[in-house]
Amino acid sequence: MNTTTVVRKATRHGLPDKYKLFLMALPFILLVLVFSYGPLFGWAYAFFDYRPGIPLDAQSFVGLKWFQTLISSPVQRQEVIRVMTNTIVMSLLNIACSVLPVAFAVFLSEIKVGWYKKTVQILTTLPNFISWVLVYSFAYALFNTNNGFINMLMKSLGVLERPINFLASPDHIWLKMCLWHIWKTLGWSSIMYLAAIAGIDQELYEAARIDGAGRFQVIWHITIPGIMETYFVLLLLSIANFISNGMEQYFVFQNPMNRNKIEVLDLYVYNIGLGGGSFSYATAVSILKSIVSLTLLFVANGLSKVIRGNTIL
Repeated sequence: MNTTTVVRKATRHGLPDKYKLFLMALPFILLVLVFSYGPLFGWAYAFFDYRPGIPLDAQSFVGLKWFQTLISSPVQRQEVIRVMTNTIVMSLLNIACSVLPVAFAVFLSEIKVGWYKKTVQILTTLPNFISWVLVYSFAYALFNTNNGFINMLMKSLGVLERPINFLASPDHIWLKMCLWHIWKTLGWSSIMYLAAIAGIDQELYEAARIDGAGRFQVIWHITIPGIMETYFVLLLLSIANFISNGMEQYFVFQNPMNRNKIEVLDLYVYNIGLGGGSFSYATAVSILKSIVSLTLLFVANGLSKVIRGNTIL
């Protein structure tokens, strides 16, 4: 029985509107409970000296040992500081570049040639559906030291005497990761803003043109203010996910030479958990990450209320 059938039956029996809305949202609530809250049972591993293959009730309970290790062990403390630095810097770069999808959406909306506009939008959106493994394959074809296109081109032009290992070098790795992220997500990220632009009252544009406003004046005084609400909501969500910037991109680009600079918190949890076998310690780090993310969400929500008078929660 689908949701529509349930709602129709509820309507025939005269249920109040609030119950009808609840029945419509019920499937999504169940999905969140199963896939978001169900896995939280795994947090129990942080309080045990977990060894794979042994039931949890047969493991040694160690309480807050792994949380204390984060603070008391100088080695672990330095490791956490290192990965937090990488995470914070790359998150700040991504937030700083969050205006690029806004600008792209504004200028794309100004294109009047229909086929050209659709072509640009399709070509810039498609990379979002390419896995990071394929992105790395593309990067390898461009920058590898044997027959990479960029190295061969620069050698043929006499710019280089010998190839440069761009992918293995830790130099400017934060900026490189930010640029790859922009290339992959720019078109997709602009879709929200294009929808917001489409929702702006067209009478405002007509009135502005009658008053003699130029194209850039219309953009500055009508289009940009019209999408600022959407921008701030997405910005606040980005701040809430400040230290949860994913691991797929960094996982495929990491190597022994750049690992110290590219290892973000999520990748660190993966490396010490599945890679190093320290499941309990990795779970403890993940719990602290979730607590910090939740704290940042409420801080961002509070700042939104103070600055804009609106909240996202």
